[in-house]
Amino acid sequence: MPTAAFQRIALLAKSDPTSDQQLAATVQVLYRFLLQRDLQVACDAAAAALLPEVTAASPEVLVAQSDLAIVVGGDGTLLRGVHQFVHAGVPLLGVNLGRLGFLVDISPDDMLTVLAAVLCGAYQQEERFLLSCTVGEQPPQLALNDVVLHKWHVARMLEFNLWLDGTLLDTQRSDGLIVATPTGSTAYALSGGGPLLAPNLDAIALVPICPHTLGNRPLVVGGDSTVVMAICGRTNPAYVRVTCDGQASLCLAADEHVQISRYPVPVRLLHPADYDHYTILRTKLGWGEQPVQ
Repeated sequence: MPTAAFQRIALLAKSDPTSDQQLAATVQVLYRFLLQRDLQVACDAAAAALLPEVTAASPEVLVAQSDLAIVVGGDGTLLRGVHQFVHAGVPLLGVNLGRLGFLVDISPDDMLTVLAAVLCGAYQQEERFLLSCTVGEQPPQLALNDVVLHKWHVARMLEFNLWLDGTLLDTQRSDGLIVATPTGSTAYALSGGGPLLAPNLDAIALVPICPHTLGNRPLVVGGDSTVVMAICGRTNPAYVRVTCDGQASLCLAADEHVQISRYPVPVRLLHPADYDHYTILRTKLGWGEQPVQ
């Protein structure tokens, strides 16, 4: 029988599923499975659109009346759920219908077996920290993966000052900078040549995007660090953006600073009982594979 901790389930699905038959089939099987176990299920708009005669719950109701959020999609869908549920302390569990899927780690083929075990208390739980980003006087934005200062609609590099805990670290010329959590070290920072960080590390990675100087290398700093950036030189602020988790995009004025620090509330992620981070890395990144003869 389900554990008493998880009686009210929020079901979230990948947005824009018009051409994804596997998504619809997965959501429908999952919804019936949860109802058969006498659980209360509330769906977001994307999931409800795939279920006949099911009305979507408002975001406020989903957060207030859920013990567990199950996300069907890719890492981007789970990131959306993180931003929605982190303040309420609701844990998230991901079914992978995306590409790599470092965060959504349940295969659709094993979905019902794993979920039955999770609902009976057989799972791993971990907490991962987020970043809080403030641009000038704009409201703070959160990021589980990364905050990125980058160029916008122009094929020119940026020039900006970078401070770490109040000390000027660099005046950088590059295409931008990725400020990544350990979770985000397998996302944009990975493709930018940054280091892979174990998810339990108390650290932040600063990864330059196409730096002009070869000595400008990725830097790992403490998780309690405060990172501040401000454009300078000939950089036109109209061609600069700050993006949080690839979702929130913020404009930056010439006299505004970007301040990034750890957010005090972590997100709770659930994994199958046999979850191992390094097995995920080996599988997703193809480590140890032999070349085809």
